[in-house]
Amino acid sequence: MPASNATTRFSDRVENYVRYRPGYPPEVVRPLQAECGLTGKATIADIASGTGIWTRMLLENGNRVFAVEPNAEMREAGERLLAGFPNFTSVAGSAEATTLPDHCVDFVTAAQAAHWFKRSRARQEFLRILKPGGWLVLLWNERRTDSTPFLRDYEQLLLTYGTDYEEVRHERTTSAVNEFFDPAPFEERTFPMRQEFDYAGLEGRLLSSSYAPGTGHSRQAPMLRELRRIFELHQVQNRVAFEYNTRVFFGRIMHGA
Repeated sequence: MPASNATTRFSDRVENYVRYRPGYPPEVVRPLQAECGLTGKATIADIASGTGIWTRMLLENGNRVFAVEPNAEMREAGERLLAGFPNFTSVAGSAEATTLPDHCVDFVTAAQAAHWFKRSRARQEFLRILKPGGWLVLLWNERRTDSTPFLRDYEQLLLTYGTDYEEVRHERTTSAVNEFFDPAPFEERTFPMRQEFDYAGLEGRLLSSSYAPGTGHSRQAPMLRELRRIFELHQVQNRVAFEYNTRVFFGRIMHGA
């Protein structure tokens, strides 16, 4: 995978990430309950848990969650935001080296993250920490790029000003799914999701992205001028909308692949 700085590339974006990144539709949990037997009694390792957006949904389901996050700034934000959940345990670890004991969890999950992992090593680590018959769940919010005129213009902005957008966009990286599950079968479910923003929220959402030029970068000022232009062009009652497909992949993984 590109972006060898995957662990650190969000360090200076934590507050925007907390405020403006989308959550996941509550319907996401339903197929995991119906088809994987997810109940509140299951123990889960949430890998690359970040600031805890997905972790919170699992905690609200009643689960004991080990939130494994290698980035100190993201991990500390998650600890602050999830401190009220007694079943929450923060772990300084990575997908390839979680530090968790053997066969200690019923589920391994990764939200918005698996495309960053060193896949072969992460897969072996997941097999190690999962109990026999345990489940792997991978999910992404994929922003629709051409369903509205605003989203088409926003996509062009990212292609023009993003630092490495074409290399890391999730639409190109969910191909990683096959590498985690093969040769075992897996299921996929897709759910619609939407966020609305005023201009400040739109700017914060853009700057939360790892491929957006940061403070001091020569592309940031012209990027933000273009962002303001497309916001003014497309806003309705001072708001614009992001639309997503939330894609969820789940299955068991097998030794010997």
